[in-house]
Amino acid sequence: MRRVLVTGASGFLGAHVADRLAADGTQAVAQGRDTARCAALEAAGHTVVRIDLSQPFDASIDATFGELDAIVHCAALSAPFGRLSDFQTANVTATRNLVDFARRQGVRRFVHISSPSVCFAFRDQLDVSEDMVLPEPVNAYARTKRLGEKIVLAAPEVGSIVLRPRGIYGAGDRSLLPRLLGAARQRPLPLFRDGHARIDLTHVDDVVDAVVAVLGAGNAAEGQIFNISGGEVLPMRRIAEGACAHAGVAVRWRKMPLWPALLAAGLMEAVALRLPGRPEPLVTRYGLGLFAYAQSLDISKAGRILGWTPKVSFEEGLDRTFGNEAEGGGRAAA
Repeated sequence: MRRVLVTGASGFLGAHVADRLAADGTQAVAQGRDTARCAALEAAGHTVVRIDLSQPFDASIDATFGELDAIVHCAALSAPFGRLSDFQTANVTATRNLVDFARRQGVRRFVHISSPSVCFAFRDQLDVSEDMVLPEPVNAYARTKRLGEKIVLAAPEVGSIVLRPRGIYGAGDRSLLPRLLGAARQRPLPLFRDGHARIDLTHVDDVVDAVVAVLGAGNAAEGQIFNISGGEVLPMRRIAEGACAHAGVAVRWRKMPLWPALLAAGLMEAVALRLPGRPEPLVTRYGLGLFAYAQSLDISKAGRILGWTPKVSFEEGLDRTFGNEAEGGGRAAA
């Protein structure tokens, strides 16, 4: 039986990957630090290893994982705001430690979950390809995810492959749709540039399918970066109104000039970084940028090399997400 380590399995994507691998007959070794969620993974029959990836692995820790065929690295600190040092520890140091571990273990396939935020810029960008010249990082998250990619791709001996899935949502999402719904409940959403913004999101099931495709891909996929998205470039207004309708939230819009809003957000970020606890400000420049610009990924490379294409439309994805909530599945966005 194939044995695969899934990091961040106590999180959203990692939990879905571990469940899918187990359903397909693969032994998933789940790494996580959330005590309650790790207990739930154990109750579901997964082998669970509680370990802090930011700490160096020694030989005694290596033995805890057993012999591994592959690693799927989902663990990360993902947020639009925070201290660079925190992102550095979670997204760079942890990735470096895991790659060193993979070398010692003789792992032959290392799947690194990165982010299209490494490509983000404050301008319209449609059909962005994997080989584009990357802009200056928009925030600490994008900066450290870019460094993580470099670490992984510099280790071809572990069969490195990078995935950049855009805007993952679905049952268990604790970030994208919950943030959107929380903002809509509290205040009108910003309408910049007459509602010009649009983007391609990705249902978690499509991302899991991409991970499975990568694990089974041939040598031609190694050393490559693959964009992953749902393939539908939808107006942000439609996305917000669709999610809010499913959640029973009344959405309001307010037309706003973009550049003054970005300036104000930048000032709020600067102040927040100097406050005790570094609380995330009400709005961030990156968050506003998502409501202002047209963005999409070219996903044709994944089709050519991996044989992967998205299957879940946005409307079906919303039904799956909120349908689970209505049925008491416990993983839907709220």
